[in-house]
Amino acid sequence: MVLFTICFTFGVWLLQQQPALPEFAWAWLLLGFPITLIPSRLRWHNWFTRSIRALLLAAFACGFGFYHAAWQAEQRLAASLPDEWQGRDIEVTGVVAELPRSHERGLRFSFNVEKILTPEARVPPHVYLSTYYDKLATPLGIRAGERWQLTLRLKQPHGSSNPHGFDFELWALENNVRAVGYVHNKGNNFRVDTLADGIFYRIESWREKVRDKFNATLGKAPYSGVLSALAVGDQSSIPSAQWQIFTRTGVNHLMSISGLHITMLASFGFALTYWLWRRSTRLMLRLPARKAAALVALLVALGYALLSGFAVPAQRTVYMVGAVAAALWLNRNFSLGQILGIALLGVLIPDPWAVMSPGFWLSFGAVALILYVTAYRIDGSQHQQKDNGGTAGHPFAHFWWMLDEYITVQWAMTIGLIPMLLALFQQVSLVSPIANAFAIPLVSLIVVPLTLLGAVLPPWFSNWDAPLWLAHIVMDWTMVLLEWLSALPQAVWTQHAPPAWSIVAGMLGVLWLLLPRGFPARWLGFLLLLPMFLNTPEPPAPGTLRLIVFDVGQGLAVAAQTRQHALLYDTGPDFSGDADSGNRILIPGLRALGISTLDGLILTHDDTDHTGGALSVLQAMPVGWLSSSLPAQSPILQQAHNLRRCTDGQNWDWDGVHFELLHPSFESYAQEKIRKNNRGCVLRISTGTQHILLATDIEKESEQRLIREHADKLPATLLVVPHHGSKTSSTAEFVAATLPDYAVFTVGYRNHFGHPKPEVLQRYADSGAELLRSDEDGAILAEMNTQGLQVERYRKTHRRYWTHTLHQ
Repeated sequence: MVLFTICFTFGVWLLQQQPALPEFAWAWLLLGFPITLIPSRLRWHNWFTRSIRALLLAAFACGFGFYHAAWQAEQRLAASLPDEWQGRDIEVTGVVAELPRSHERGLRFSFNVEKILTPEARVPPHVYLSTYYDKLATPLGIRAGERWQLTLRLKQPHGSSNPHGFDFELWALENNVRAVGYVHNKGNNFRVDTLADGIFYRIESWREKVRDKFNATLGKAPYSGVLSALAVGDQSSIPSAQWQIFTRTGVNHLMSISGLHITMLASFGFALTYWLWRRSTRLMLRLPARKAAALVALLVALGYALLSGFAVPAQRTVYMVGAVAAALWLNRNFSLGQILGIALLGVLIPDPWAVMSPGFWLSFGAVALILYVTAYRIDGSQHQQKDNGGTAGHPFAHFWWMLDEYITVQWAMTIGLIPMLLALFQQVSLVSPIANAFAIPLVSLIVVPLTLLGAVLPPWFSNWDAPLWLAHIVMDWTMVLLEWLSALPQAVWTQHAPPAWSIVAGMLGVLWLLLPRGFPARWLGFLLLLPMFLNTPEPPAPGTLRLIVFDVGQGLAVAAQTRQHALLYDTGPDFSGDADSGNRILIPGLRALGISTLDGLILTHDDTDHTGGALSVLQAMPVGWLSSSLPAQSPILQQAHNLRRCTDGQNWDWDGVHFELLHPSFESYAQEKIRKNNRGCVLRISTGTQHILLATDIEKESEQRLIREHADKLPATLLVVPHHGSKTSSTAEFVAATLPDYAVFTVGYRNHFGHPKPEVLQRYADSGAELLRSDEDGAILAEMNTQGLQVERYRKTHRRYWTHTLHQ
């Protein structure tokens, strides 16, 4: 069972690394291969035959996992939005499939399409929609479980593609979202039914009612969002500032529906049922107390998991509780490894993409570590004391044993999850052991039970809102300690992304460190952890520039790295609310690549698609100096130090690479009528005869000035095209003056500006340039030295079978 599960999981994971789905003709050969090799009279009593059997079983399980995941993927990818129906009005009827989430301009929600009203239109059965408030239109009061007729404008799922970035297209595939879009306010939108038939729609409706009850009871209480997350899994209710505290202190796993919460509630249900059942002779004769208690525990776990949204940690816990209940009802003994294996298969068979989720690895990894350090182990000292009639009989002996177990588990979590956390997030909370020591009992044993009690008590019950306020008070006490820990200067260790081999070595080191007490030389496990910290990414050689044009959608952000220095040129757009290019794309990418400090930051001009992530970058990473053309009253400048005004003629050398600003002129700052685009900072980077020109959003007037003043400095090996390929830029004279080998267009997928314009694309193509565009190629990675320039298209080189292809 354990071998089969491990190999099945590996096969599922292997499929997710493929650039294209495999041919299914090979599936029958692979799955039938192990069976044909088993002789009919082969006996399995010696080590050789047992080894052969294990290898055949492993091959079968791996192939089965691989092709099962491939079949699931083929079925899901088959439902897609046709190219010709992107961006067109489509009338449909359907049901709001889950709890709507608020954003600063409206709502976001999943929608199950039941009927397509627009003739000849084709729409996938499950889409993800947004609504936007309009002064001229009445806001739609959309609620979970309701049936609506809506007018939609949809597009195929397409996300940014960057090193160590979030893969939106994978998320969409896992959640069966085959189209995204918005509700057209001028369309024919109205509610058809207040509650559609179906148990899951009713559950979602109840979840929303619970959230509404919390909001009405707690109002603007600071931690009402945390209680909503603990009750119904609405993590979007938690402000980003609080999430940052939870992440820095390592308790973020407690602020959602974790397996720990479900296990404790299921255990309480088991204990209470077992105690009550044994009080009735009639019930005991009908059904053993343990079987009844196991059934109740399973129902409690399932109910809480469904209320929470049934995420991976919740699924894992439900399947493990179900396996234990099945063992009791079937009078079978399942090993702990088999129970964990059943849970693993229960998650991966319906959702093979879960293997790509950080929550999958952290959830199952944490449980595996707990079993590793607690199961099948005998504490020699306590065993000896019991034999000698020592302290084992003392009233506090059991308490000390439980305390010892708790400390052991906390130590295992602290050390054991380091490789996974560094691989997934490139950071580890150093205060996590202290924070979890008090947060786990407070949140799991007090806050969660009180929150759920407040969720189920009816309004007519006397003092029905008291449990919620008590939970909020305890959460307030907890936050005081967490905020203090988070404020410590060294609360979090952040670093580069470790190489894959060092992660494997680190996991082996963890297993060695956590061997039972008395095992010799356990300290050697620390040596296996060191490669994760010491193997830093190799910086460019002297005289070499490493450049990343990030895929930030409709905006611009470029990182330039030399041997000992790093520069960020613009910071991309602000997305929505607390999300921006800085905290979602740039900071994770730069840290993972080994860039922990910026020597310089250039903000070319005052447009949010270029400065949207600046505040996040300044908050998260030390910046040596900031050069910009921003007005003095800009909030960004108020948060920075060592300010400079970018002007023509500024230049510097880093590690054999020359940097020079060509625009704007110093005099332009006194001319108020100049458009901010034409005051953008144009940067030229050179090594030998190779040049890169970053032209921000300058328009034809600034291009003419550059041709007059710097015609000899405009030829470029690589050009970041001005203004995303707008027709207001890239005149024929400017294209002829730059004559780039590579022309990079930084544009968002199906952006409403229509960038890049066809005539501009044609102009650069006619000049002989190779055209690169971020919506099609993802991030552009370039390395330039005196011998030339090499370019990598990240979306192409890191393609997976679900990667969206831009159809021209």
